[in-house]
Amino acid sequence: MLDEVTDAWSLPQRPVVADAGYGDATEFRLGLTERGLTYVLAVSPAATAHPADAVPVTPPWAGNGRPPGPRYQDKPVDLKTLVMNAGRSAGKFVVWRHGTKKSPGNPTASMRSRFLALRVRPDNRNIARAADGSLPECWLLAEWPPGATEPTDYWLSTLPADIRLRDLVRLAKIRWRIEHDYRELKDGLGLDHFEGRSWLGWHRHVTLAAPRPSHLHPAPPHPTSPCAGLTLYAVLRELQALLAVWTGVCHTCRQPVQTPTPTTTPQASNP
Repeated sequence: MLDEVTDAWSLPQRPVVADAGYGDATEFRLGLTERGLTYVLAVSPAATAHPADAVPVTPPWAGNGRPPGPRYQDKPVDLKTLVMNAGRSAGKFVVWRHGTKKSPGNPTASMRSRFLALRVRPDNRNIARAADGSLPECWLLAEWPPGATEPTDYWLSTLPADIRLRDLVRLAKIRWRIEHDYRELKDGLGLDHFEGRSWLGWHRHVTLAAPRPSHLHPAPPHPTSPCAGLTLYAVLRELQALLAVWTGVCHTCRQPVQTPTPTTTPQASNP
């Protein structure tokens, strides 16, 4: 899918953001790097890495067998240990966006927490080492909220070493937008009602579910702000009208699609 988006669609490359289901897969991270894609991926605290300043050392050769190659003297440790060793004092408070729930104590509805960013070298047998035995370096980002006894979330990122902490946090937290849109698709379109149907059934289900937003969430006649664009539901309403008047027949299941009835009565022309 990523290859299709970047190649076939000719879209500009952007950092890939995903949850730990993807971030914990070393092969997935390596695949992104091979394609020249940077990422900010959530990972579990049990993943292991070396500190960035760890240096491989070549053991002395006894003269028998193959000469040993360079290796790290210490075993890798889990990400939680690396962050705990750095301590909460190494973190900084960052506001990554402003929400809608304002309060007397938070009049701007700012979303704020403490974050630590460390340079580490993730360890895995599938990760290629350089000639000197060193592993690639990347960012380890951890969120350690005030009052928490330990960090709550972890990310690995291959964004540049000089990136600002605020920008790194913003990308790590941008998944809220994905989750919001997914919830809108389920609630607004009824996509969560589709379970175990065939492709034909799926297409019929989407055809029936598509008109829901125009009835449940009608778009305002004029934007509330001169800078406002089309909302999700406004876009869906336009697409629904377009699909309904194309041919009146679903192009996949060949079932008739009832076209909307005009809301205005045509005026009789003068003889």
